[in-house]
Amino acid sequence: MHSSRSIHRLVTQEKAKMLVSRHRDPGSQRLLLWLLLLAAWEAGSGQLHYSVPEEAKHGTFVGRIAQDLGLELVELVPRLFRVASKERGDLLEVNLQNGILFVNSRIDREELCGRSAECSIHLEVVVDRPLRVFHVEVEVMDINDNPPVFSVTEQKISIPESRLLDSRFPLEGASDADVGENAMLTYKLSSNDFFILDVINKKDKGKFPVLVLRQLLDREENPQLKLLLTATDGGKPEFTGSVSLLILVLDANDNAPAFDKSIYEVKMYENQANQTLVLWLNASDADEGINKEIVYSFSSLVPPIIRRKFLINETTGKIQLNDVLDFEDSRTYEIHVDATDKGYPPMAGHCTVFVEILDENDNSPELLVTSLSLPVTENAPVGTVIALISVSDLDSDANGQVTCSLPPHIPFKLVSTFKNYYSLVLDSTLDHESMSSYELVVTARDGGSPPLWASATVSVEVADVNDNAPVFAQPEYTVFVKENNPPGSHIFTVCARDADAQENALVSYSLVERRVGERALSSYVSVHAESGKVFALQPLDHEELELLQFQPRQPNPDWRYSASLRAGMHSSVHLEEAGILRAGPGGPDQQWPTVSSATPEPEAGEVSPPVGAGVNSNSWTFKYGPGNPKQSGPGELPDKFIIPGSPAIISIRQEPTNSQIDKSDFITFGKKEETKKKKKKKKGNKAQEKKEKGNSTTDNSDQ
Repeated sequence: MHSSRSIHRLVTQEKAKMLVSRHRDPGSQRLLLWLLLLAAWEAGSGQLHYSVPEEAKHGTFVGRIAQDLGLELVELVPRLFRVASKERGDLLEVNLQNGILFVNSRIDREELCGRSAECSIHLEVVVDRPLRVFHVEVEVMDINDNPPVFSVTEQKISIPESRLLDSRFPLEGASDADVGENAMLTYKLSSNDFFILDVINKKDKGKFPVLVLRQLLDREENPQLKLLLTATDGGKPEFTGSVSLLILVLDANDNAPAFDKSIYEVKMYENQANQTLVLWLNASDADEGINKEIVYSFSSLVPPIIRRKFLINETTGKIQLNDVLDFEDSRTYEIHVDATDKGYPPMAGHCTVFVEILDENDNSPELLVTSLSLPVTENAPVGTVIALISVSDLDSDANGQVTCSLPPHIPFKLVSTFKNYYSLVLDSTLDHESMSSYELVVTARDGGSPPLWASATVSVEVADVNDNAPVFAQPEYTVFVKENNPPGSHIFTVCARDADAQENALVSYSLVERRVGERALSSYVSVHAESGKVFALQPLDHEELELLQFQPRQPNPDWRYSASLRAGMHSSVHLEEAGILRAGPGGPDQQWPTVSSATPEPEAGEVSPPVGAGVNSNSWTFKYGPGNPKQSGPGELPDKFIIPGSPAIISIRQEPTNSQIDKSDFITFGKKEETKKKKKKKKGNKAQEKKEKGNSTTDNSDQ
């Protein structure tokens, strides 16, 4: 029992031993030997191969399969190490404690493979986490455990006394269930005065024993002779078998019918129709009259199965089909034919017809899908093994060569692992939201002409992972709420959708807490976690409620100004689309430009916060500077302006370039109510106060 990967690996091992012998330190020897053996492993064919003789006892060592596959003993059980075989899975077993492959039950090579020259057991070794499959071939070596066997215990041969010297009489040979040298037979004839034995080779079909007459027979002296034919095989030790030959010496009829050949060879395709002609035999007899008339028949040596498959016309010698020929059942037929004349005693001539059956592509491929790893998560890495697929075809040569394929434009592919074994693997990333399942049609097609094919459907479910954030229908909402609303009134409903599935798609809503003036935002509004309904918790006062928090940005030397307004309602609101700001009391209307975070020009600046950056903050972003053509240049900037719909006033003043003054001093903010009080102290006109009050009573932005 031994394992082999290739001649290269064996040679490398021998070199390793020589190198190790040069190092005296045991530790260095072990390390060097390990590295060289590892290199030999990688240089080998990669296909694990063992051999074991048939009839080996239970427990016979076959190979260290775990070690040869590069698996640690401690991981065999956790990774569900298992060995399977489509042949006889109980013949071999693996000890999970030491990783040794051993003989589990009696292996009979003849029962397993018949007369096939090659015989091996193919093992599939499968481990999980990750799923991997290894292919191991265990060659079953023949031992000489079968003797030569004759089909009968006695062969009767009738020979007229008038037969000439060197006349030949074919005998039935023996058969041996072994293969190779163990089935190479030699024949020996018991000592006698009348016959010698000649042996004819049948073109790799064994040897054909023939009796040759070397002394004329005299029926009056020897009416019959008893001989012994012994067959010996080439095994060690050798086995023998024997058969008795009863020679009946006949009188009269001097000439036997004769065929023009002793052996005929015919090739024909399987699945031919009944009555198809196989061969038309023609024998001749030198005698005259009734002694020349010939009757054709199958020899008594022909087994019943051949008699069912073929018919012979006793008058014409025509051999025809009588049943379906199947290449997969039998590839050759050996037909012994006798031509017997009608003389007395009758004389017979003999020939052998070898019929070789040629394969037709009459078997479709078969597919078997095993070891499915389903479902597959959408974030599974490329190369993940989804399933193992094996294909087979009962035909031979090109008719039995099968290729597998998948339809195009799918994120899967087939990888050939060994002979007719494939792995279905992930070829590109999956997205549960785009496609939640696949029906993969695996097609197996043989190499015949025309080819035959079969298909199998593999259902692959793509499992969802939480890879999508909830998304609102629009990035900003504007809601107007009248002041003095009832406490707890519903003012708006937000709705977000999640592209994931099941629990990954469940959305809950919450409010980001922050300060609005001196109070927390949650004291004014709340949101229902499941429905998304926004409620005002108390009456809102447009004139008194301070809802705005300002985040100014320091102006730079090219007169650009940017500020961000935050209001204390639910969700992000950006009013960049409005673009119209009204000046405060005493100032002209100003077409105030706005800016978007998507604007690519460097002069445009940026939105603060950027669009979509926050879910729970209302912001208005505006811009002033030379990059906006509709506004006045430096020096003509209004000193104050207001935001429509807001009780706020923004004041801006200029400072010299590179000034170290705090940013917050550039832009200041105040309530309109304070402005009105200052106007009253200065005895401003009532019309202006009305105008300002009208501005301040605009509906508040909710969202």
